Amino acid sequence: MNSNDYTKTPPMKREGYTGNLVTTEPPQEPLVRVENLTKLFPLNKSLFSEARSFVHAVDGISFTIQEGQNLALVGESGSGKTTTGKLLVRLLNPTSGKIEMILNGTQTDIASLRRGEMKKFRQNVQMIFQDPYESLNPRRTIFDTVAEPLTVQGIGNIAERELQVAKILTTVGLAPAETFMFRFPHELSGGQRQRVAIARALVVAPTFVVADEPTSMLDVSIRTGIMYLMQKLSDVLGVTYLYITHDLAVARYMSTRLAVMYRGKIVEIGETEEVLAHPLHPYTRALLSAVPVPDPTIKRSRANIKGSIAKPIDPEPRCRFIDRCPLAAEVCRSNDHPELVELAPGHQVACYRAGEMA
Repeated sequence: MNSNDYTKTPPMKREGYTGNLVTTEPPQEPLVRVENLTKLFPLNKSLFSEARSFVHAVDGISFTIQEGQNLALVGESGSGKTTTGKLLVRLLNPTSGKIEMILNGTQTDIASLRRGEMKKFRQNVQMIFQDPYESLNPRRTIFDTVAEPLTVQGIGNIAERELQVAKILTTVGLAPAETFMFRFPHELSGGQRQRVAIARALVVAPTFVVADEPTSMLDVSIRTGIMYLMQKLSDVLGVTYLYITHDLAVARYMSTRLAVMYRGKIVEIGETEEVLAHPLHPYTRALLSAVPVPDPTIKRSRANIKGSIAKPIDPEPRCRFIDRCPLAAEVCRSNDHPELVELAPGHQVACYRAGEMA
């Protein structure tokens, strides 16, 4: 049969025909799926009385992270970003909700992992902390610090661990590795310490890493180098990041998707360039208006918001941003906090007035 004969064959007669001339692969299951995740911290709790008030640090958030697609979580201090990161690596136990991850090809609800299952989980999921001066033990050498995850996981013997540590130190830019392995943290600069922290997180080859503002404690002159390093390692080692930051410029550089968080709630989420180019939530617009522009001829209006972020202690069910929002209306005051609604492909926002601004 020639090509002309093939095109004349009825579709249902063609080999491999499934009902459509163009077949597509089924959508890939996300690496991380978070559903209605909540973390409450009790206040005024004592041995003889139950807590009556709670800090709603994370309050019913949901999102997904595809493998290889880094998600940036942005917002002011106190918005719940770091708590979210700690929940995803199980440094904190959630009050309620689900955290599903694909670990070794199997979908696992990590929110319900038992103590005996945590060791294997730690090999797949790691965290890079904000302060390289506090996250490294000053009494341990760089080799001891980076090799500890290998020791805990029972990977290799002493000689193999030394080889692996030397390899990862070289990968993160601390070369020659022999000159760094047996130094102590106080002998390194801030940037070098953060590279050690990155090496410690990646030495066991995790698939998912939470990076909690890893450049905020560093000099501006070396931030770009650390961000470039993390991007390169994401490509070379196949690592997926949840990148926590308050800096939108850093979020744009480091992520493919962006989620904006305020008082324990995600108020906007979508592709990074789409959210930054077309912000739909008043809070996102306020964050963008605070970013300095290097061109003095450009003039833009300031977001007319008032006050500062309040502690989320027993918040009312209405919109969390209502007390600072310049667009608040009766619909915002008489209804519960809005759900995330998709107003553009892949672009979701939690705001009753967002449709008027789209």
